[in-house]
Amino acid sequence: MERTILVVDDEPKIVRLVQGYLEQSGYRVITAFDGSGCLQAFRRHNPDLIVLDLMIPAPDGIEVTREIRKESEIPIIMLTARGEESDKLVGLELGADDYIAKPFSPKELVARVRAVLRRVSSATARNQTGYGPAAGASSAPRAQEKPLVAGDLQLDPVERRVLCDGKTVSLTSYQFDLLMLLVRNPGRVFSRMQLVESLQGHTYEGYERTVDAHMKNIRRALGDDAKQPRFIETVRGVGYRFINQEG
Repeated sequence: MERTILVVDDEPKIVRLVQGYLEQSGYRVITAFDGSGCLQAFRRHNPDLIVLDLMIPAPDGIEVTREIRKESEIPIIMLTARGEESDKLVGLELGADDYIAKPFSPKELVARVRAVLRRVSSATARNQTGYGPAAGASSAPRAQEKPLVAGDLQLDPVERRVLCDGKTVSLTSYQFDLLMLLVRNPGRVFSRMQLVESLQGHTYEGYERTVDAHMKNIRRALGDDAKQPRFIETVRGVGYRFINQEG
């Protein structure tokens, strides 16, 4: 089934470059050059993923991400030329799944797109008990796989739904997979490197900040206090672990 990618950038040369590489890789590509055009294309075409420049005009990529997240959990990969790490983190905290800095390698961008889409489409098929790339993720979902229950937290691997204290929790695909990996391995400490490799199969510059931003979002969604955590504990200098809810 052909996947549709929405590419948004106010530089036509970049749009054409990215479009060409994505189309060569078998994707259908639609384009937009500003924030309003992005939102219109998103609502009209229902793409599978958005490649979104942070610096687009009217409205900018941050505001566009905020608006899209009110309606959808569609994966978003941000393009950014900004040097300030805080700008990237704002986008991630608003719900972007990944970012890549300009100037970038088109092949690397295609690899990121492929990795995110693979994770979204195959995550329900995983039966991951350790870490590492999900090599067998292409198998069919196990319909009999039961929800995971950890104290007041419940995750349904098939429906990809999360309940906390009986209330539905909204997470992006990447955040769901991070939480699922931790819940399946209570008490086990995962470094940031291990978390990225287990879900994407590769690492890249800025991965630590990316994981931290997603963990911050997960905690916020669960109502979990980082200083007095119920679910996710930060292991200083190492990474994260899920607190065993038994006993």
